Amino acid sequence: MGSKGRIAGKVAIVTGGSRGIGRAIAAALAGAGAKVMITSRNEETCAATVEELRASTGGDLAYVAGHVGKTEDMQRVLDATLEAFGAIDVLVNNAATNPYAGPVIDIDMPRWEKTFATNLTTPLVWTQACWNAWMKEHGGAVINVSSVGAYGTNAILGVYDLTKRALIHLTEQLAAEMGPKVRVNAVCPGLIRTDFARALWEDGRGDAIAQNLPMKRLGEPEDIANTVLFLASDAASWLTGHAVLVDGGQLINIS
Repeated sequence: MGSKGRIAGKVAIVTGGSRGIGRAIAAALAGAGAKVMITSRNEETCAATVEELRASTGGDLAYVAGHVGKTEDMQRVLDATLEAFGAIDVLVNNAATNPYAGPVIDIDMPRWEKTFATNLTTPLVWTQACWNAWMKEHGGAVINVSSVGAYGTNAILGVYDLTKRALIHLTEQLAAEMGPKVRVNAVCPGLIRTDFARALWEDGRGDAIAQNLPMKRLGEPEDIANTVLFLASDAASWLTGHAVLVDGGQLINIS
């Protein structure tokens, strides 16, 4: 039985679930029979995404619009999920931000703090909340969306990459603490063709990058979604504390 057959009936929350990678994750989970609650800030985008995914997957989806960094909004999502679906089996911490591009040495503290708050503190807070609300008693799975950038240095993305490196360590730490009932893993995308990463791949830049990858193409949101689907399912029942690279071979490329 594949991942699809081992996620049916489970309940998942996907933060940043209305666009890009988050939307693809929600679609994969719903298409495999999970009940999915998405959240992001824009009400109209959330509503449109849920309507479209219901039609395309035939799945059971709902949404609560809100800011992932606001405790009251997070609690509304958890309450709505438990009321609508009766469980919180899977948490996908996908929401992220990158308000700064440039050397780490030059960053101002407001943008430093915002990046760490959204990309590192928020996943911890959401995991704590899901643990206390459901998973501590009933079990579950947490998937954190990190980045291939966690494994190197970068002239303009250093701050973002720092948060993603720290997120991997958080993943490992929580896996050690929350087992055996809860598995905690991370997925590390390479360059994915999304609006969030548009500045990195548009105007032909992506084609040049792709030619240096063993797989000769950029990633698509579905590449990440399929990995998350596996990690969320019982097919990954003996896998915890790991960061799975989905990067087209970027880190093993021969330069």
